[in-house]
Amino acid sequence: MDKQVDKSHYQFNRYMHKRRWISFWYQLKELMSVQTQKILEVGPGSGVFKQIAFMSGVDVKTFDIDEELHPDYIGSVLQMPFENESFETVCAFQMLEHLPYEHSLKAFQEFKRISSKNIIISLPDARRVWTWIMQLPWGTMEILIPKPQIQPEKHIFKGQHHWEINKRGFPLKKIIKDFCDEQWILKKTYRVIENPSHRFMIFEKINMN
Repeated sequence: MDKQVDKSHYQFNRYMHKRRWISFWYQLKELMSVQTQKILEVGPGSGVFKQIAFMSGVDVKTFDIDEELHPDYIGSVLQMPFENESFETVCAFQMLEHLPYEHSLKAFQEFKRISSKNIIISLPDARRVWTWIMQLPWGTMEILIPKPQIQPEKHIFKGQHHWEINKRGFPLKKIIKDFCDEQWILKKTYRVIENPSHRFMIFEKINMN
């Protein structure tokens, strides 16, 4: 496989917008909630998440095909150079959509092979929504309402995303069905209220003993 995104894509002014910073917060929140030690992030991008995790006392190793991103491990996500269950948790944030769908499924199989406990991913969700965040005396109320649509939008490849959740042919139910199996279940999924184009999916390995 060849790299799809050049290192210049991650420049601060074009990539690190406010909504993305909020997604970093959710990434760390989900990672810390599973309380694991051996963690691999696939597709580190700008490398910010690894630094944020390190500052919070969480050691994250990174994997990518692009040497210019200085990952800890270099290789193809379709054939990762690790033994089975080498890590407790595997993360991939806004990464799988950069692969053709069939390849993303194969990559996710690799995630399941090398992870012993959890897989945490985020993916773009194209369903348009209204969001409401209201400050009330007893706390914050967050509401996300899907906008009416006649049919899902057709996805057009523009050099980066090969597919997105809730584009035509990729409903959320299909993604969940294709990613889960008899050993791996979807523990929870949600969209970031402050950045609803990002949907988190947290998978858990079932103890078969």
